[in-house]
Amino acid sequence: MLPDWLTPLPDAETMRAVDRWAIDERGVPSLDLMERAGAAVARTVERIAPDGPVAVVCGKGNNGGDGLVVARLLRDAGRQVAVLCVAPVQEFSGDARVNLDRLRGDRPQLLANAGQDGLDQTVARTIGAAAVLVDALLGTGFEGEPRGVTVEAIEAINASQAKVVSVDVPSGVAASTGVVSGRAVRAAATVTFHAAKPGLWIRPGKAHAGVVETIDIGIPRGAPEEASIGLVQASVLDLLPRRQASSTKFTSGHVLIVGGSRGLTGAPRMAAHASMRTGAGYVTACVPASLQVILASAGPPEMMSRGLADEDGALTGEGLQSVLEETERGGALALGPGLGRSDGAVAFARALAKAASVALVLDADGLNAHAGRLGELTERQAPTVLTPHAGELGRLLELDSSEIERERLRHVRAAAALSGSVVLLKGDDSLIADPSGRIAVSPGGVPALATAGTGDVLTGVIAALLAQGMEAFVAAAAGVWLHAAAGKEAARRQGAPEGVVASDVIDALPAARVRS
Repeated sequence: MLPDWLTPLPDAETMRAVDRWAIDERGVPSLDLMERAGAAVARTVERIAPDGPVAVVCGKGNNGGDGLVVARLLRDAGRQVAVLCVAPVQEFSGDARVNLDRLRGDRPQLLANAGQDGLDQTVARTIGAAAVLVDALLGTGFEGEPRGVTVEAIEAINASQAKVVSVDVPSGVAASTGVVSGRAVRAAATVTFHAAKPGLWIRPGKAHAGVVETIDIGIPRGAPEEASIGLVQASVLDLLPRRQASSTKFTSGHVLIVGGSRGLTGAPRMAAHASMRTGAGYVTACVPASLQVILASAGPPEMMSRGLADEDGALTGEGLQSVLEETERGGALALGPGLGRSDGAVAFARALAKAASVALVLDADGLNAHAGRLGELTERQAPTVLTPHAGELGRLLELDSSEIERERLRHVRAAAALSGSVVLLKGDDSLIADPSGRIAVSPGGVPALATAGTGDVLTGVIAALLAQGMEAFVAAAAGVWLHAAAGKEAARRQGAPEGVVASDVIDALPAARVRS
């Protein structure tokens, strides 16, 4: 079961089971479900493009059947509608066939058939002339790569200047994963039914979906729809720790930030400051001794610091015991901001991750130190959160970053299982996976965070939440939401996302804790 702060994102198999349950066990006519689905899409078309000709591009399955309902309702409302099918009409069956016959009636000229020999030029011109296009080619059951005339139709849709509304999922996007194996429609809006699908919120599918509208089509309550993937909601903020009148600086959470190297002193400072702004009562930066004065004098003034043995500004294994002594107070450890990649720093990071008995956030060069060695983290007894971007996850799994981006869901799950840790794959669709395969998806949409240092801020946020006793999966998800909310607040204060720097995000963290 997913917690209440995650909105379930059922996969295609689950949605097929839900439909069968509604039809076979609860007696809901399948034609009624299709009618309501088509009506919802028609309303969206009228809202985003109230004037001009409409082209509805249909496949022969139920997704195409939904499109045929859209066409009939818009035609009956007085719109100029062209229906373009990528399969011969004799191949339509079931509910799609019923709605084909309802649409045609005594006006068969409304239907243009693309056939199997390629997209007819008349059809292509009709697509190009439309003010709005309805993509009803491929539904949630599609996986793999579109072929033949379907590919041509997708290319024609994408080449058009029209606004595109996709039915349930953009054609070419795998609804369960967001994978795009070939061509896929790029929609301005996607109207999805009963519940949003993972592929609408996970990239690259998310980039094709546009604005996602989830519509109730009359499936009764109580449907059997266990989901392992959920969309993070603002209610996760209700779980954030709160200081009480009896709290002290130690009971408010102790965070150790371990990192820094010559030229990279800003990263541990930002992580430490973010931990403070997230509520940690006591924060210590453990940094190379030769750089301690620089880092301590630059602030924040509330931050404690401890100098560790170093070689030319980079940490070495000789500093391990000093950090372990600091962990005796409990709390959480953030390892990696500004650490660098010297041989000594790499060996130090591996040894500390293995030996530390407190909760750990592993980021930046702390992650790079474990490239190809994820399995070693299973030896840890305390909670562990990894926060890689695609390049770092690629190094951890010994894959190219393009492979990670192509199948983000698959690879973040693999990393969580291999490491026995919570893995947060950063991005506009940040994915948080635990070793059981459970996934939390961030809604994203925060361009203000596209600036240097915001990853260090996120590390500090999550470390503070761990230090205050939050469970690792919840801390990672809540940290992502709080980080995003602070990015939005910083953009509001600065007047534009482009004016935001990481320190602005830190300053906005307290205000972002308040649910809007």
